[in-house]
Amino acid sequence: MKGYKAPRCRITAVPGDDDFANRIKAMKIRFVQALPPTEGRSLIRMAKDERGIWQRRFWDHAIRDEGDYARHMDYVHFNPVKHGYVSVVAHWPHSAFHRWVKAGAYPRDWDGEGALDVAAGERR
Repeated sequence: MKGYKAPRCRITAVPGDDDFANRIKAMKIRFVQALPPTEGRSLIRMAKDERGIWQRRFWDHAIRDEGDYARHMDYVHFNPVKHGYVSVVAHWPHSAFHRWVKAGAYPRDWDGEGALDVAAGERR
């Protein structure tokens, strides 16, 4: 889908194993193996026999403290609103936000106030 922004994800590494690049690669490989190759692909991707469903690169970030974690979770939850998929955070059905509401971490009517100002997840 043109203009689609890749969703963000959170991974908790096993202590002593910080090989994020290979973890992400393994997830991408297993995911595409489960899908029929029907997505649109550019000529470059076809020439390299690459699937078109994943972006080529990723950005990782080690969470520094509770405040950093909270900012990143706010960013992830607000992303569907930021990119215009929904007008209210709670309307995005694919979000972990709903689990966090049930756990009491967010109010159901959380609107992401201030989340646009958070640089979490964005390259500067």
